[in-house]
Amino acid sequence: MEHVAAAAIVDAHGRVTGWSDGARLLTGYPAEEAVGRTAADLLAEEVPSETLTARTGRVVLRHRDGHPVPVTATASPMLGPDGEDTGFVITAEPPRSPEPTLAAQAFQQASMSMSVFDTEQRYLRLNDAACQVMGVPEEVLIGRHFPETVEDAVHSRGFLWHLRQVAETGRPLRYESYTGAPALNREHAWTTDMWPVRDSAGRLVGTALAAFDSTEQYWARQRLALLNEAAASIGTTLDVVRTAEELVEMLVPQFADFASVDLLDWVLGSDEAPPVPDGPVVLRRVAHGSVTDGTPEAAIHLGETDVYPTFCPPARALREGRAVLSQAGEPDFVRWVAERNARAPEGSRYRRGVHSVLAVPLRARGTTLGVAVFVRIANVDDYGDEDAVFAGELASRAAVCVDNARRFARERTTALALQNSLLPRGLPGQAAVEVAHRYLPSGSLAGIGGDWFDVIPLSGSRVALVVGDVVGHGIPSSATMGRLCTAVRTLADVDLPPDELLTHLDDLVTHLAAADDDGGESAELGATCLYCVYDPVTRRLTLAAAGHPPPAVVLPDGSARLIPLTAGPPLGVGGLPFEATETELPEGSVVALYTDGLIEDRDRDVDHAITELCRSLTSPADSLDALCDTVLKAVLPEEPSDDVALLLARTSALGADRIATWDVSPDPAEVAATRQAATEQLTAWGLDEAAFVTELVVSELVTNAIRYGAPPIQLRLIRERTLICEVSDASSTSPHLRRAHAYDEGGRGLLLVAQLTQRWGSRQTGSGKTIWAEQPLPPPM
Repeated sequence: MEHVAAAAIVDAHGRVTGWSDGARLLTGYPAEEAVGRTAADLLAEEVPSETLTARTGRVVLRHRDGHPVPVTATASPMLGPDGEDTGFVITAEPPRSPEPTLAAQAFQQASMSMSVFDTEQRYLRLNDAACQVMGVPEEVLIGRHFPETVEDAVHSRGFLWHLRQVAETGRPLRYESYTGAPALNREHAWTTDMWPVRDSAGRLVGTALAAFDSTEQYWARQRLALLNEAAASIGTTLDVVRTAEELVEMLVPQFADFASVDLLDWVLGSDEAPPVPDGPVVLRRVAHGSVTDGTPEAAIHLGETDVYPTFCPPARALREGRAVLSQAGEPDFVRWVAERNARAPEGSRYRRGVHSVLAVPLRARGTTLGVAVFVRIANVDDYGDEDAVFAGELASRAAVCVDNARRFARERTTALALQNSLLPRGLPGQAAVEVAHRYLPSGSLAGIGGDWFDVIPLSGSRVALVVGDVVGHGIPSSATMGRLCTAVRTLADVDLPPDELLTHLDDLVTHLAAADDDGGESAELGATCLYCVYDPVTRRLTLAAAGHPPPAVVLPDGSARLIPLTAGPPLGVGGLPFEATETELPEGSVVALYTDGLIEDRDRDVDHAITELCRSLTSPADSLDALCDTVLKAVLPEEPSDDVALLLARTSALGADRIATWDVSPDPAEVAATRQAATEQLTAWGLDEAAFVTELVVSELVTNAIRYGAPPIQLRLIRERTLICEVSDASSTSPHLRRAHAYDEGGRGLLLVAQLTQRWGSRQTGSGKTIWAEQPLPPPM
């Protein structure tokens, strides 16, 4: 558009009566503004006399925005019927630059593909890179509609739709696609930026684009996605063969047309690992897969062994301990394929077209277990170094899973140690309750069970008391117990109510049961659980049970009873709700949580055992530890047939002198007053040293509640082992920590809170949410 011809008609009185589109582009004046004006109004300088005489020459026009536009103009007279002049047709063209401008050269020589279209998606300009991608010179494409220039109809429709969107909306956009190009032999990923082109008057006159070949980035994302998928899909069971199958299933066809996993024989037995031989290697096929039904490429049947010569990629990968690439045309590659096909059963030879092989050793904890082989046939791209790194990472993860399964058979004797390691060794310090516990493993031939308990500090000085029992005995039950214990801690950290927490835990057990249903020896995945939350501020205990016996409580007056609750189904049943129960406890009450092994046995009456439990809880004792021993001695038989877990908790209460609460109006002007009130309260508590950090925390949390929350807003300070600041509002939207960029106006408040406090978080409440932060108290003087 640098050299656009313009035409205008001027009558005998010097007024403009005709105006071309080229004149509009040249001067910025639309026809409705130019027609009817005198030609002199459109001049920036007087026309030289020699130009008037010759009716051709240099003329300086005035652009609509005021800048001068030098042109070479020619005036051709128009004659009437009587031969008299009735006006002139004036054509004008900007003087041509003797050579391209720097901007034009930069456009033409850019390394990325760049093109310019008019508003009807016809080519106006292309740079050299775009012509190389299209495979034709610029002059072949100029003026042609985009869909006429490409063969890929699907890509053409998507690309054309985005071009039209820019032309119609006037807004730029980014378009990502994966397709080929006429002049390229392989599929490419493209990241295309499109933006509108406007003239000096602001009118949209075209669309420009720049396309970046992002193929490497595309495949890097694909490999990363597969790695993320591997974390969830490989090693779902403690089974060697299934782990190998999961590796093959995940990589065919995304990464390979054929894949196999072969293991050294000792891995499937109980022997110690021998050194990898220097000569031919004997491997056993445990898994393979193909893009073709029936896996015709497999030369070895599942479960059979084969001898791999020293020069072939699998043997080299085992011996060298690294990924080995082998491409068509290499002598060893040709030799191996030929020997392999000669030994393969009829119909299982490599099809013509196999061109790239990648062999990766399966190594875990310094031990070589086997090798994974990936073959490309239909995929035209050879394996490269990045593929080798990716396959090595995947093989490393799979090898760890295989080794875990191998070790599983040899670690049954460590079940008791595992059980003890998963149970809490030292319960965390907290001010809500005083606790004592006992765990007695079963001495029966069935082995230890999956009984467990936990004490979890929560925000706002609250504490969670948990006890559970996994169905079955032995390693599977212990492993499930560990997963449930971790899941409860994770869900408790989210501060879910007891009934909601059990619902999520029930879903987890259901998924674990489905994942472990492999037909082999595994745990019967089911469990019971009792989850309680005690708040020392309100002295309220909220609890829910999943098929678990109710807790007992001993009040300060010496009376003992079971806390009535509606127990939901055991975990893993699914489909039925859990209900929460809430009760207020006087300070000094003792709550007893236990597993069914304490009160249930084939030869015992459950009601009598519960009566004995309540009676023993009221027995005099010097401490909770002593009371635990008293209860176990009074209730348990001499040889219990099941594991027993017992958790006792004596409740405390936080007095009004350790809590301060303020209602905050949703007005930013209230922040300073609230901050001042908090500072005064710290002074009253003798905590002036904590005032600086507390002011910042209060200011940030209250400001966020006013700005992003909903009234009513409340600030609460709690002084116990730590100083707790809580801000509640009626909004259920929780904040999240992020790193603010250099020019962001906000986003640093929560990062500041996280840096200044010991820990922080949020929890949902019945009326909204609470954001809290804890900071350590200064040591007493």
